[in-house]
Amino acid sequence: MDALRLRPSLLPVRPGAARPRDHFLPPCCSIQRNGEGRICFSSQRTQGPTLHHHQKFFEWKSSYCRISHRSLNTSVNASGQQLQSEPETHDSTTIWRAISSSLDAFYRFSRPHTVIGTALSIVSVSLLAVQSLSDISPLFLTGLLEAVVAALFMNIYIVGLNQLFDIEIDKVNKPTLPLASGEYTLATGVAIVSVFAAMSFGLGWAVGSQPLFWALFISFVLGTAYSINLPYLRWKRFAVVAALCILAVRAVIVQLAFFLHIQETGSVF
Repeated sequence: MDALRLRPSLLPVRPGAARPRDHFLPPCCSIQRNGEGRICFSSQRTQGPTLHHHQKFFEWKSSYCRISHRSLNTSVNASGQQLQSEPETHDSTTIWRAISSSLDAFYRFSRPHTVIGTALSIVSVSLLAVQSLSDISPLFLTGLLEAVVAALFMNIYIVGLNQLFDIEIDKVNKPTLPLASGEYTLATGVAIVSVFAAMSFGLGWAVGSQPLFWALFISFVLGTAYSINLPYLRWKRFAVVAALCILAVRAVIVQLAFFLHIQETGSVF
């Protein structure tokens, strides 16, 4: 086995240069090459501090580096969690704002003053059929709820259809409406009015009340003729015809048909 031995005392020293301190370099080092081609380092004591002191120093330095590395990883993880929580908060805020904006746009599209007027008129005319407090039963409330929901669906169809054919006019007179402001596209408006018309007729058919279904059908016809821009239609262009359309729906159909609906459902005898 070949070996190369180095002694600090045998190394050349320039005149005036300080002698290497023994505690930085082991007194005697040897570099050996074993049979497997591996290089080994060995140390023998000649003078100065023992090898045990050097081992303790390197062990302490290695431990310090591991502790520092672990602390750095902990700090990175903590900051990483903090950075991850910020996008989650931002995403939830963005989602909530989008939902709030969508609800506000639909609220304006549905023309809430007409919704309130329709609901109050149906409730009031239904109460006219009540002869005593005992008539206000779960069956009465069910029939009232069916009439109100179906009528509100039809009301959204009528006011939505009117906005679809008045976009250019509303840009001047009612710029806050969703179609006029551009919040809703034309396709979105068509989809909304189509869905609500279908739900209104579906509910009226499912209830099985003839007065309710015919009230919805006549309201659909008059509301369409009032707004749609086709030959001999768009009756809102003519003051007298437009007034008659509104009068027929509000003063006749709502009053008579929903009164008969409450009686037919067996809510009031």
